[in-house]
Amino acid sequence: MQPPARAIEALLEGTHSDPFSLLGIHEGPGGAFARAVLPGAEAAEAHSLAGTPLGTLTRIDPRGLFEGKVAGPRQPVKYRCSHGQHVWWVTDPYSFGPVLGPMDDFLIAEGTHHRLFDKMGAHPIEHEGAQGVHFAVWAPNASLVSVVGDFNDWDHRRHPMRRRADIGVWEVFLPDIGPGRAYKYRVVGADGMVQPLKADPYAFAAELRPATASIVALPGKPDWDDGAHRAHWAGADPRRAPMSIYEVHPGSWRKPDTREFHSWDELADLLIPYCAQMGFTHIEFMPVSEHPYDPSWGYQTTGLYAPSARFGEPAGFARFVDGAHQAGLSVLIDWVPAHFPTDAHGLSRFDGTHLYEHEDPRLGFHPDWNTAIYNFGRREVSSFLVNNALFWAEQYHVDGLRVDAVASMLYRDYSREAGEWIPNESGGRENWEAVRFLQAMNKAVYGEHPGVTTIAEESTSWPGVTLPAHDQGPKNGGLGFGFKWNMGFMHDTLNYMARDPVHRRYHHEEITFGLVYAFSENFVLPLSHDEVVHGKGSLLNKMAGDDWQKFASLRAYYGLMWGYPGKKLLFMGQEFAQRREWSEARSLDWDLLQHEPHAGMQRWVRDLNGTYRDLKALHARDCEAEGFEWLVVNDAAASVFAWLRKCPGENPVAVVCNMTPATHDHYRLPLPHDGTWREVLNSDAAHYGGAGQGNMGQVEAADGAALIVLPGLSTLMFEFTGTGEQG
Repeated sequence: MQPPARAIEALLEGTHSDPFSLLGIHEGPGGAFARAVLPGAEAAEAHSLAGTPLGTLTRIDPRGLFEGKVAGPRQPVKYRCSHGQHVWWVTDPYSFGPVLGPMDDFLIAEGTHHRLFDKMGAHPIEHEGAQGVHFAVWAPNASLVSVVGDFNDWDHRRHPMRRRADIGVWEVFLPDIGPGRAYKYRVVGADGMVQPLKADPYAFAAELRPATASIVALPGKPDWDDGAHRAHWAGADPRRAPMSIYEVHPGSWRKPDTREFHSWDELADLLIPYCAQMGFTHIEFMPVSEHPYDPSWGYQTTGLYAPSARFGEPAGFARFVDGAHQAGLSVLIDWVPAHFPTDAHGLSRFDGTHLYEHEDPRLGFHPDWNTAIYNFGRREVSSFLVNNALFWAEQYHVDGLRVDAVASMLYRDYSREAGEWIPNESGGRENWEAVRFLQAMNKAVYGEHPGVTTIAEESTSWPGVTLPAHDQGPKNGGLGFGFKWNMGFMHDTLNYMARDPVHRRYHHEEITFGLVYAFSENFVLPLSHDEVVHGKGSLLNKMAGDDWQKFASLRAYYGLMWGYPGKKLLFMGQEFAQRREWSEARSLDWDLLQHEPHAGMQRWVRDLNGTYRDLKALHARDCEAEGFEWLVVNDAAASVFAWLRKCPGENPVAVVCNMTPATHDHYRLPLPHDGTWREVLNSDAAHYGGAGQGNMGQVEAADGAALIVLPGLSTLMFEFTGTGEQG
């Protein structure tokens, strides 16, 4: 039956919402017939994919519409097109059946599909005997979606997609194309308004900014050699393992001489050996997902599934992770599910409606960052984000996700004045939809990827951030994170170190108070990028005093931190006392290492890492109160702090800090065991740039104490090696 003229006109104009009803192979009273749009062709012959002639088509419209009877059953076909002496072949995408199936529909509709990254986006596959790319995108309120790209001259009339009405997903299989092709989606809203061309939310690669198209690509890489690393962590308790994290912005750690950025392979050759030599256990990258604006540092991402094109192909990042694992290093990435930018090519009003974000700006707009907030209560949006967490663990073997801006997700009134937010159903400020999402994400990650951990950047006192996420509802369980950043430690201790030493006695509690809550969560102690930007200066310049005192204070501060309960995180450049605050636009000031104070600081951090890793007492009970005991807590007059780090079956370690310039030649240090205590670290050693005062390698404790030399502005660590009874 010949379709109405208006349907043919809509098809040729690219406005027909169901192109599969007209194009491809169809059964009719006289047998099967084919209909195809073949622009530029004067004649066309239908063939099976194997090359068997099936019939000749007739051009019925000069714009390239062909029809004709074909022999045999309904099957995928290809056309031999000609125009004068020119001949070319076109495989008909509308002669193929759908790729997604009923089970996909069911799981997607339910919001429980944990393999969406295998189904959505652009996938090079073989389908019904042909090689090509399957495209699928969620746009439930669109009236028409077409895929456009460099394979169809960006012409929306060429490849409109099939709508799966029950789930709002549009799909099409395009034969004879493969990886490396640029594409976007042309989305027409329900009101007929054409949206700006949209990048693929599930794209595995993207063009280098300022271009914004998605790229057909394979995620990860097929061959991995990190089985031993992953098996180790799958059976380990990370709370009882050493974790010293080096936070890195990959675009500015080092910059090449002639290009903007190193590739992942180049970074692997430079960064992995450096971190291994420095004794760090983990590398944490600021967001590696695609983002349009360099100064956002990746925290305003438009391509959650695509490693940024700034550093080369996606497989390059996979090779970096594999290489790090083989060197004994774990890789964490910052992950941003809290918000997204409103760039026209991104998720904003994706199908002409507020699809990924809330419509009401009191819920859907973030005033601090001028970004959109995900609608966590929509199961498709939550599933999109949960799948992304699983994607990085599976396809790129990352060892963990540091989840950005968790506090902004948990509270509806975050950074809002009265009247600028909407209370929850109970009248409260908690965002229970976000809580349920975070719990679902953590349960999925920990359930499917043993050995992968999640870390929350959460700056409030929300209870149970690192407690298990139970099934009985968001209000009754923890959030399920493995660790939480201890923002209180960072704020209090940096405030203390910025004070003139003569005033520190009056602020003694800025160091001691943190131990009141140090074991309420599994904490990471963060000295992150946030502390060395936007006019805050570097860590060195936060220290009080003249230049010598700044270096001595920073060494002492690092010693305090590495001896304090909790895992460690240090932002790049601070390990050698970068003087300038960090900027993403330039490399770190590596030339500072020509100067001995900076080189000494680097050696100090290296040795802190080594000692922290080698002595179990310093790390094996980082998250448990049994691993800590105060030795000196009330000596505010001298600004001295001392405590014991311990672990059953291991030698305890005493950590002693003197936060004034005054040296104490005979400081009485209470110790739990009589005998020899080996001085394992001394920040005042000349090797690190100090004055060289110390205890000649050891002290002897008798009657519950030892007299020690405690240099000014220093941290010392002593390991018990004598024969006294250990508790």
